[in-house]
Parts: sequence; structure tokens; C-alpha cells
Amino acid sequence: MIRHMVFLRFRDEVTEREKHALYERLEGLSSRLDGLVAFQSRRNLSVELPLVRGFLDMFWIDFADRAARDAYLVDAEHQAIGAEIVARLDGGAEGVFVCDLEI
Repeated sequence: MIRHMVFLRFRDEVTEREKHALYERLEGLSSRLDGLVAFQSRRNLSVELPLVRGFLDMFWIDFADRAARDAYLVDAEHQAIGAEIVARLDGGAEGVFVCDLEI
């Protein structure tokens, strides 16, 4: 299984309601994309990484395999939601730290 993990730092004016709505849309993709196993999110996670410090939101999605993960990443609906998220981030795309873990 592949875990696709994303850390996000939103701008201060982005409300919890806005973030929740975006996460719900991402979670909704699981009903129509094969190989998507689980979606989880945590808000206000404190992290200390060399390039990413402070309080962030984190979400991860588990996939059956890399083919399922790749299909999700190129999906048009996912791309649209991703663009909306990036537009709300503090620092734009630089606010995103992504890693894939094989579990």
C-alpha cells in the first residue's frame, strides 16, 4: 500500500469551514476512483522539519498501489481541488510538503 501524505500551511484568513469543505471534496473522490483505500486529515499539527516549520494541516490518502496513486494525482477533479487548495496556502505551492510512504 502507498500512503500519499501532504502537509499544508493555509493563510490566516482561510477558515476551518473552507478547509473542511475542500477536504470533504477530496474525500469524496474515493467513491469513484479505484484503489483509493482511506482518507484521513488532522488539523493544526505542529511539525519541525528543515523546510516546513510551525502549525500545519496534514492529510493522507492510502492507495492499494502506485498505479492507483498515479491515477488519483492526474484525475481532473483532484487537479481542480488541488489548485483551489494551493490558491489558499501561505506561500503558494511552497507551502506544500509531500511524501509517499510504502506501508
